[in-house]
Amino acid sequence: MIRVMIIDDSAVVRSVLQEILQKHAGIEVMGTAPDPIFALQKMERDWPDVIVLDVEMPRMDGITFLRKIMAEHPTPTVICSSLTEAGAETTLQALEAGAVSIITKPTTRLTEFLREYEESFINAVREASMARLGNIRPLARISAAPAAGLTPKPVAATGSTPPGSLLTREKLSADAVLAPGNGRSAMTRTTDQIVAIGTSTGGTQALEYLFTKLPVTSPGIVVVQHMPPMYTKSFANRLNQLSQVNIKEAETGDRILPGHALIAPGGKHMLVRRNGAQYDVEVVDGPLVSRHRPSVDVLFRSAAKAAGANALGIIMTGMGDDGARGLKEMAEAGARTVAQDEASCVVFGMPKEAIKHGGVHEVMGLDEIPARLLKHGGSLKG
Repeated sequence: MIRVMIIDDSAVVRSVLQEILQKHAGIEVMGTAPDPIFALQKMERDWPDVIVLDVEMPRMDGITFLRKIMAEHPTPTVICSSLTEAGAETTLQALEAGAVSIITKPTTRLTEFLREYEESFINAVREASMARLGNIRPLARISAAPAAGLTPKPVAATGSTPPGSLLTREKLSADAVLAPGNGRSAMTRTTDQIVAIGTSTGGTQALEYLFTKLPVTSPGIVVVQHMPPMYTKSFANRLNQLSQVNIKEAETGDRILPGHALIAPGGKHMLVRRNGAQYDVEVVDGPLVSRHRPSVDVLFRSAAKAAGANALGIIMTGMGDDGARGLKEMAEAGARTVAQDEASCVVFGMPKEAIKHGGVHEVMGLDEIPARLLKHGGSLKG
């Protein structure tokens, strides 16, 4: 039984989320509270397995509360935040403080939205309950002034994407967006190498660790991190401040270049394309694939078709099986493939499924992945 505490200053949100969660076997809402002060009083008597937490509340804000909890009694926490650009910036502070994942709520039609996307909330709570908090690497704090040795790099502005759920009851394959390839390499191997990465729960922290270890000479990188719309732009900007690699939220036509990384926009799919002697990306609408948009399966399939043996596929921490089939397609097209190991994952779901599908050549810890990525960029022996 997963025991949940809901903390939100909206009585409507508390009531509807309690109703949604209580309907599902294996989940018990042990309490609700309008702010962290009331919640702490209840939690002194009975501690939850998972906390669902708003970030903007009276008396004590959610970020302050989260830092207190993670310092004194680490507990898997799902942030329930408004889907706004301001909310995105605040929620990144929550990930910085140790939150496991994000679910979003709109500013209008709140009750209808919560009920319509109840599966999103159920899955968020379930995956949080399985998270290994010890493997969450705290995000670096970014102040107004850059850290020593860091020079902020300009990031091209991109438009926000419309709201969309990450999950749905219907489960479509990558066929819904992109036709499958023939299992053969798209082209012979060249010195023009790319890296495709897919991740979900725990991935924000894992990607920060990865990118802060990479030099500007790293191969071109494309990333799908399961996040809601608006959040990916803030996340890309954050990584760009911390890394020597130039990182931005992807737009159609962006080239995949050495020393650069493109993050798929929340609510959109991202595809790798071969454009003459170069690689670029296409950002497209489309249905949810493997219950996600952006989908790792879509990215990996496109990399298999466009780059073949010139690509390295890496699947990292996350819940579910998105990416497992696409990674196998990359392997069949001649790409090398890597899965993060169980010992270093926050949730060993996506890598586990990829291994089960038979598409993984190498399994390694997060600490080993930066060197493996650089080896791909510098050696045709891969």
